[in-house]
Amino acid sequence: MTHEGSSIDPTKPSIARVYDYLLGGKDNYAVDREIGDVFKRDLPGSVAIAFANRAALTRAVREIARTTDVRQFIDLGSGLPTADNVHQVAQRNAPDSRVVYVDIDPQVLVHGRALLENNERTRVVAVDVRDPDGIRTHPDTLDLIDFTRPVAVILSAILHHVNDDEDPAGIVRYWREQVPSGSYFFVSHFRSGNNAETVEAEKVLQQTFGRGRWRTDEEIAALLDGLEILDPGIVPASLWRPDESDGPWNGGQRELTVWEHLIAAGLARKA
Repeated sequence: MTHEGSSIDPTKPSIARVYDYLLGGKDNYAVDREIGDVFKRDLPGSVAIAFANRAALTRAVREIARTTDVRQFIDLGSGLPTADNVHQVAQRNAPDSRVVYVDIDPQVLVHGRALLENNERTRVVAVDVRDPDGIRTHPDTLDLIDFTRPVAVILSAILHHVNDDEDPAGIVRYWREQVPSGSYFFVSHFRSGNNAETVEAEKVLQQTFGRGRWRTDEEIAALLDGLEILDPGIVPASLWRPDESDGPWNGGQRELTVWEHLIAAGLARKA
């Protein structure tokens, strides 16, 4: 993984830029498109994972902003969304929302800081998600987030890039202990299908990045230990509170593809 101050290396693939390419973005290089094309060519239909994940995240942020008093968001491993960033969704529904984005990919940092230059309610923090205390104590985090008030912690498509020996449950536990009652945790995660598609997709990520861990619904739920998992539980992302605004990614209106079953989502609350 890269660290703060690292320059963009167009010769090495980036997880964030591969996602960007799969979502139809332009913040990527040939080396990223090469990896993305493996999914597009050899694993047809797998691109649905990225779209289903993004749609579920948008619904979750919108729901938190609309139906709760939470106005603070920390987006861990934010990546390079091509549209509807967390702050845009949150502030569209609750204009006083504040968002801290966390990522260490140099391209994400350049893109994010340019995007947020004129938005005083957002910050971009360059700290590894595996260093939660470094994020929590960062001046930009402290400048924006009041930890005496509820926080929405966003773990969208990030914990599956944390290998077992890097203690993903410990990352969630840290944040659970740092935020007060009434805080929310949104998680989306590669969902093990015990099938050939899962095995092949996991192999591509491990060979490319040395990380990428598919987990079962039970393993994903265990990452949220100590939190109340809200309805409908840990489910395929397309089935997490679907609505008509998602168009083709509205899983409530049709049968899901095998790929859409391979990304799960859930929302939990600290009592």
